[in-house]
This record gives sequence, structure tokens and C-alpha cells, in this order.
Amino acid sequence: MAFTNNIMIVRHKLLADLVRLWKDEQLIEKIDRLPLELTPKKSKHMGRCCVHKERAVWKYKSFPLMGFDMSDEHDELTPLSEYARQALKREEITKENILCVIDEACSSCIQINYEITNLCRGCVARSCYMNCPKGAVHFKKNGQATIDHDACISCGICHKSCPYHAIVYIPVPCEEACPVKAISKDEEGVEHIDESKCIYCGKCINACPFGAIFEISQTFDVLQGIRKGEKMVAIIAPSILGQFNTSIEQVYGAFKQIGFADVIEVAEGAMMTISNEAHELVEKLEEGQAFMTTSCCPSYIELVEKHVSGIRPYVSSTGSPMYYAARIAKEKHPDAKIVFVGPCVAKRKEVRRDEAVDFILTFEEIGSIFDGLGIELKEAQPFSVLHTSVREAHGFAQAGGVMGAVKAYLKDEADKINAIQVSDMSKKNIALLRAAAKTGKASAQFIEVMACEGGCITGPCTHNDIVSGRRQLLQDLAKRKDTYETMGR
Repeated sequence: MAFTNNIMIVRHKLLADLVRLWKDEQLIEKIDRLPLELTPKKSKHMGRCCVHKERAVWKYKSFPLMGFDMSDEHDELTPLSEYARQALKREEITKENILCVIDEACSSCIQINYEITNLCRGCVARSCYMNCPKGAVHFKKNGQATIDHDACISCGICHKSCPYHAIVYIPVPCEEACPVKAISKDEEGVEHIDESKCIYCGKCINACPFGAIFEISQTFDVLQGIRKGEKMVAIIAPSILGQFNTSIEQVYGAFKQIGFADVIEVAEGAMMTISNEAHELVEKLEEGQAFMTTSCCPSYIELVEKHVSGIRPYVSSTGSPMYYAARIAKEKHPDAKIVFVGPCVAKRKEVRRDEAVDFILTFEEIGSIFDGLGIELKEAQPFSVLHTSVREAHGFAQAGGVMGAVKAYLKDEADKINAIQVSDMSKKNIALLRAAAKTGKASAQFIEVMACEGGCITGPCTHNDIVSGRRQLLQDLAKRKDTYETMGR
């Protein structure tokens, strides 16, 4: 795994260790010792006050990996082993929330947004003082300004008015990353995620420098199901092509080694999305609709439902590739439980709305499962899927892939349709979508919308790093000969 920061290492190692204990059937017996083993008595820790704090963080980070969050703790003396016991006996998932904040880890971010640095020259103008609406700016004996943070309301007027740029804005990383203001501090100074606003883009997860934001994992629900003999079928997103440094057949073989009964590519479902969306686009334009957007990104769908409802009439009614792939899997294996595997947080929400999908695992979780079970990918017995999907269907993994696939499917008809892509659910792009919803006009007739800047290959829960993932995906796509041009429709 190409780690881009230490938070990724922590998440990967902790889940891999938990899976390793599960494999040895010692999760309940040995989990209470895991924080002590990860943080030995005389070890040194940057950013933590003491070894005991670090152990507490390890303990509570284990909660979401076992399907719990901080609200499930009613007695601090309850050991991890009790939560492990509950996780392994759980018959169904009852948690409503998809994300959670580990309060023990969310303790080091600043409580203020503006601070005056020693660049302050103690100028005569004193614009910061004169313009502060709360009188929060005062002066030291040497003339330098200082802020009374009890009175400050973080309006930023002083920051804008200082001629020396001596006043700095200090953002809270997760709050700054969230494009819809769904995360903020509670009365105790701990970040809280408002899931009535959250679009599950996942930006906050990797923005938090203390790794305090987690998804509620279903890892042990899936593994326990396999151990109990339940038939599990993995439907795997196209961006798998950029995740592991070995052949895709060996990756699928590793899934079989975990215990999955079958592997089905979501690219097969993408072909149904392409054909349905292409026909719908032509029909809508012929009816006089100004534009149509894609519908396959679940984070975008959450945005539409919660924040930009005006654009709903312009969103394609076509199902996502997962939707169609799940039904292919159910038809082939009616007695199986379907597990979607991909790089996306928002898919956890889509899975809950889809009765054909039972569980979800991310690529990040799969990487930890491989390590925890001791599966060597390059030694795995190759497994080939039966259905061959066109290159364009696998191309859904990258920004522009849906748009390109639909145009490739339409062939000559596509020349009459201009298309653009909106990738990255930033505040600026959300504003553009709001404007299109309000005016009923857009700069193109077909708009591909993706929450992640480079498409799914840069999703928040990938295993590989962004640069390597993109390169590996493009290399794999280039090898695929079956296209709409060579195969027709």
C-alpha cells in the first residue's frame, strides 16, 4: 500500500491486527491487550500527553472498525472484548449513522480561528481594533495587538483589515474540507457530523490530521458471515483496477481466498447504466429539456436530496452500476448475500436504500483484510470473471468516464450533444449546480457529476495512492480491446 500519511498507516494496521486476531479465533480473548501491544509502556508519542492517552485512542478507534461508535459506550469500564463479543454475535446492523468522530482522538485542534502573530507592527492606524464589532482586540505595552478569544466571534474582519497581514486565519481541517458545513464543534469542543446535511463525500476523513473520523465498518459482519457458511458474492467497482500491484485475476483470486463464492464486476452493471442513460439523454433532449446530469455518484445524489433539490428534475433516473450489478448477482446467486466493494463512503448510504445489496467493504478495508488473513496477492490463484465488459464500462472509475462511455455508445448521435464534467464536490462546483438548478440552463446538454476530483479512482477509501492508482488504471484500460467501437452495442 502506498501510504500518503501516517493516518492511513494507523487505520490499516489497526484493522489488519483485528482481522489477524479474528483469523486466529482470538479476537475476544486478545483484543484487550492490543492497545498495550501497539503502545508499549515506555514508548514515546508525538502529539499525545502520555502513553495512556495513546492507548485510549487505540481502544476507541477499534469501535467503528467493529461496527460501533462512541455512543455505544455506556460504561467506561466495559472492556473491548465485550464489544468484540457483540460484534461477532450480531445478526443484523442496527447503526443509523455512517460516520463517527472518536472524541478521544479529536482533542488537539485549535479552538480559535484567528490569531495575531508577531508580525504585528503596532501601527497607528489600528484597523483591527477600529473595525472589530465586539471590541475583542486589545494592545500590549509594546503596542502589539492581541485578541481576547472569549469576546471574539471569529468574524474575520480584523484579518481582512490588517495592512501587514499579521493576523492569520487558522482553519479546522475537517470543517474547512466539508463543502456543505455538515461538521462543527459541539459544546465540549469535539467535532460532530450532522448527517442530515452530510453528503458522505469523505473529504473530512482524510482531512483530519488526528485520524478522528471513521466510517462504521461492516468488516466483521462479512467475515463472520463467511465463517458461518453464508454464501457471499462480491461485486467489485471498476476502480479496483488501480488498487493492487498485481494482475486483476490474482486480485479476484484473493477475494475467493477470503471465502467469497463468486466475484462479479460492477463494470457489467455499468454497461446497463450506459445504455439506459444514453437512451434517456436522447429522449430528454428531444422533449426539449435543456440538460441532464448523470446519477451514478451517490454523494451527488445526497447533495441533490439535501442541498440542491431544484436540480432533481434534471438528474438522470438511470440506476447506478452497483444497482444493476447487484441484480445480476442476485439473479445468478439468489441464495447469496451481496457485498459491494469500492472506494466510496457515500455508497454506504446507497447500499442501505438498495434491497439487493447486503453489505459494503471499501478498498482500504479489503487491503487490511488481505494483510490480516496473510493473503499474498502475487501468490493467489487467478480467478477470471465470466462476463467481459467493454473498456468504457471499466472507465467509469475516472472522471469523464461516464460521459465518454455514453458518447461512445451513442456513436454518431453523440456529435450533436455537448458534454462537460463536474468533478470534485467543492463549494464552487456546488454553486454552479445551484445556478443551473435555479435558471434551468447549463453550459452543456450532458453533465457528468462526480464528488471526487479525479473520479472514483481518487475516492476517500482507496487502497493505492492517487498518482499510482490513476497510472495503473490507465495502463489496464489501454490493454482492454473490447470497446463499443469493436463490439457495437
